[in-house]
Amino acid sequence: MSRRGRLQVLVLALVLAAALPSAQRAAPPDPILILVSFDGWRHDYIDRLPAPHLRALAARGARATSLIPSFPSLTFPNHYTIVTGLYPAHHGIVANVMTDASIGERFTTSAETAKDPRWWGGEPLWVTAIRQGRRAGAMFWPGTEVEIRGTRPTYWMPYVKAMTSYDRARRVVQWLSLPAAERPSFITVYFDEVDTAGHDHGPDSPELAVAAVHLDDALGQMAAGVRALGLDDRTTFVVVSDHGMTPLSMDRVIYLDDYIDVSKVDIIERNGFLALAPNDGDVETVYRRLHGRHPALAIYKRDELPARLHYAGNPRIAPIIGIPQDGWAATTHARLDDRPLEAATHGYDPFDGAMGALFVAAGPRVRSGLVIEQFANVDVYNFLCAVLRIEPAGNDGGRTLIRQLLKDD
Repeated sequence: MSRRGRLQVLVLALVLAAALPSAQRAAPPDPILILVSFDGWRHDYIDRLPAPHLRALAARGARATSLIPSFPSLTFPNHYTIVTGLYPAHHGIVANVMTDASIGERFTTSAETAKDPRWWGGEPLWVTAIRQGRRAGAMFWPGTEVEIRGTRPTYWMPYVKAMTSYDRARRVVQWLSLPAAERPSFITVYFDEVDTAGHDHGPDSPELAVAAVHLDDALGQMAAGVRALGLDDRTTFVVVSDHGMTPLSMDRVIYLDDYIDVSKVDIIERNGFLALAPNDGDVETVYRRLHGRHPALAIYKRDELPARLHYAGNPRIAPIIGIPQDGWAATTHARLDDRPLEAATHGYDPFDGAMGALFVAAGPRVRSGLVIEQFANVDVYNFLCAVLRIEPAGNDGGRTLIRQLLKDD
């Protein structure tokens, strides 16, 4: 065949290839997203604690000066907001402890009732991914033990606090080592050591610094596993936290029993976030006795909270909500006689500086060397869906983060 003939054949082959239906062409492999939670990691820890792997991840990708939690700045509401893009009042996990008359039981983070799907609204990202043909693995995350909308993660484990950070990271690498047909493309992994150390010893303690080393080592372990498996060109890490942490002091305590008869009130949440329900339903009397009585405690009726908190319209929100000033604890004399005050806590107004959380992202489509201004964590979900190239479920978030961080959006 002449050179001209060979060229004509090549051109014809290229034309035919272009005409093939997309389903007949080799599809690119699914992107992989590893969503990491460092519970209780305050936004400034990345710069002042030993965290070389986290800083390296931020350097090759992007970070925010702070991630603004949703109100209240507690663990379960914010973890579930991150994976649904819904404010707590909309997804239903309005606190770590809550009641619902229609369910007739009390939700706490460790109770069996927390595994009842009736509490969990919205569509978490693992459900979104599975419904669109992906597989998901959950190395712990609030909600992953629950059959939400009839679906659980493809791979998951019941939460075991005693499981080391190293073993949690190792399980993630094991899932990534599965054959392509079984490998999850979305993985959550939750680490609680820093939060525990913060509560027990405070944000400036040596114990918290040690916990930070453990978490950073676990992150490095996962990143090394991704490299060893040759998955770097497909894998994005997003590292977040749910809230910050602020020190407490016995000099900054608001004693509720100085103002009300606490035997007649259900104190559902306390310390950095106060949720009260009068046993007799007399909200007005309890409100009047607390409102304006202590300069470090703002008291609201359920339907009168500031609109900027997006905390309204859900009957699980307690009838009376108190927001202490940062660093103040709202509790009772009897409670402190029975249980010493924690070294530090959270739950406060999410716009208080000490409540600021962590956001770092790095991957093949993430722009590098960016430091962006703080943004609300309700926006994270749409960004995660864009990384996975899946269609998000309905949510409260925006798309600004996608435009800021992704190279091709």
